[in-house]
Amino acid sequence: MLHYAVVFFVIALIAALLGFTGIAAGAADIARILFFLFIVIFLVSVVLGFLRGW
Repeated sequence: MLHYAVVFFVIALIAALLGFTGIAAGAADIARILFFLFIVIFLVSVVLGFLRGW
């Protein structure tokens, strides 16, 4: 999941450098959503790991 966030972030950077503002904004939004989703899933996994006693 983090890989996809990084991929969309790179796409957003390349599109921004080339002047495609609509594509850059869309790719940046997708990267931001995937990154926060990854963080939430990671935190849930850590909490569940502590509750189970590793």
